[in-house]
Amino acid sequence: MGLLSLGTPLPWSEAKKYADHVRTHGIEQFLAIYRKQKAQQKQCLLWGDEVEYVVVECDEEQKRCKLSLTVFDILAQLQQPEVAVLNGESTETLEALWRPEYGRFMLEATPGSPYGSTFRDLGKVESNMKLRRRLAKEKMPSNMLPMTLVNYPRLGCPGELEPDHEPRGEACQSLFVPDEIINPHARFPTLTANIRRRRGAKVEINMPIFHDKNTPKPFIDPTIPWDRDWFVHDKEAKQGAAKPDHIYMDAMAFGMGCCCLQITFQACNIDEARRLYDQLAPVAPIMLALTAAAPIFRGYLADVDSRWNVIAAAVDDRTPEERGLEPLKNNRFVINKSRYDSIDCYISKDATFKNKYNDLDLVYDKDIYEKLRTNDIDDLLAKHISHLFIRDPLVIFKEFLDLDDENSADHFENLQSTNWQTVRFKPPPPNSDIGWRVEFRSMEVQLTDFENAAFAVFIVLLTRVILSFGLNFYMPISKVDANMQTAHHRGAAVNEQFYFRKNVFPSNTDEENDDYELMTMNEIINGKEHGFPGLVPLIHSYLNSTNIDIETRCKISSYLSLISKRASGELMTGASYLRHFVMNHPDYQNDSVVSPSINYDLIKHVDQIAKGQVKAPELLGDFSA
Repeated sequence: MGLLSLGTPLPWSEAKKYADHVRTHGIEQFLAIYRKQKAQQKQCLLWGDEVEYVVVECDEEQKRCKLSLTVFDILAQLQQPEVAVLNGESTETLEALWRPEYGRFMLEATPGSPYGSTFRDLGKVESNMKLRRRLAKEKMPSNMLPMTLVNYPRLGCPGELEPDHEPRGEACQSLFVPDEIINPHARFPTLTANIRRRRGAKVEINMPIFHDKNTPKPFIDPTIPWDRDWFVHDKEAKQGAAKPDHIYMDAMAFGMGCCCLQITFQACNIDEARRLYDQLAPVAPIMLALTAAAPIFRGYLADVDSRWNVIAAAVDDRTPEERGLEPLKNNRFVINKSRYDSIDCYISKDATFKNKYNDLDLVYDKDIYEKLRTNDIDDLLAKHISHLFIRDPLVIFKEFLDLDDENSADHFENLQSTNWQTVRFKPPPPNSDIGWRVEFRSMEVQLTDFENAAFAVFIVLLTRVILSFGLNFYMPISKVDANMQTAHHRGAAVNEQFYFRKNVFPSNTDEENDDYELMTMNEIINGKEHGFPGLVPLIHSYLNSTNIDIETRCKISSYLSLISKRASGELMTGASYLRHFVMNHPDYQNDSVVSPSINYDLIKHVDQIAKGQVKAPELLGDFSA
């Protein structure tokens, strides 16, 4: 998340009046960038990662853990070196950059400057991730821990915040979490409230409960405060929002309070960026399943392993009309997905693309599409942008309504940055030397820096292989969507099969090599005999054709080995490891409940693994955190 604007955010009743204004000027801003930057060429790859942390306070006497809501005091200290450089008070090289996130208990960190295209840069990733964790810890009291957990297991349970607050507030109106959990910057409470107001109801998140032998059937959550005094008028849970056999959550914080590992690449030019966007899209659900690390929500074991659908529901601002529940009257479109979801169309003009791959009935703004086409934007890119712009801007700052469209991208980014998809095509900012970029967004953050480095390096090398070998991962978008849902299943990385293209090498004969099939994760990552070569073997082939020093090669080999063993099932995913820990805890009652005592031991154990103080062979094998 970038630096935040200061201004007065408009409530939805006012903001919706300016939606067309923001869309119109957002398109003008995109066109200005495109005209200036469409011919831009960059010499080499630049890339970076984003790692998000939840900050937990531990009470050793009480044997309790709680989420800390004091992170912004720590953030200010962490940002001091960057502020000094920006103010001209220092010329030191920044080792890390720190940003706020949605939750007041969250931190986001990136390397101080982008990594380059050399193999030696790949060897820096893990040490920089370890440095960031250490820098964060140095600014914290001894009882606080920065943790790369996807989500805090008992978020939304009573007594899990420090300082404690009752679940009340006008932004969330949640039965479980208070407004004090939200980033205090005005953008975030406004975003939360405006999603609810635009939708016409609170967000509705239901994750299937994991049915253990003592879990009631049907499971009706006894912790839902159906008649709490503060929201007696809140009848949504009773009226069906809380589904039987599901873990019910009702606030944006449950989704945007999740942490992930994101990688952003700068491409050589716009065409390469579009090609990478397309080729990485089918990889996104595969990596979601392989990095799965979220089996617990609101104090219960879920029958899913991943976070994605939780976030999708947490920011789903579609009205009943847009969800197809009522006839269109006040809205323009029926929209089949939340604004946080998988992509809906490919965008590359590469020769390997075929129109049949875009097999979804794409919803897009026809007027915006025509505006883009008359300004020399090709069909595919025009449909992509006009599809993003079917959404409304959710947060509009009063002071930033009227901008210079030639030198600002604020209105464009208002829509672009709130379409949270598995991959993101990112035009350059105005008046900068930054190139066309692609952001890979599906991966879950891992428990250790070794794992996070392994997955970051894997994705970077995969982009090099795609470009160097001319690989073709195209298959129908509908199959990518199907893979996204499969990726959520418990144990998906070992137990499920995913659609993937059979022949990924360039060929002069089209149709016979255009097939896809269901493959196991092991087959996709490690290959199959007399068939698909496997992504890890392809990377090894690429590495074998290059000059690379022994130390870096060994490090990369350890990363690829971890990923290979995760795919084969020899090593557990983070989700399986956490689930196994809970189910084998002496306090676990085989009822799906993750109690405070189990949570405390889980947090302490994971922290010790991250510090390398405890071995976790089921998770890491012979590798050490």
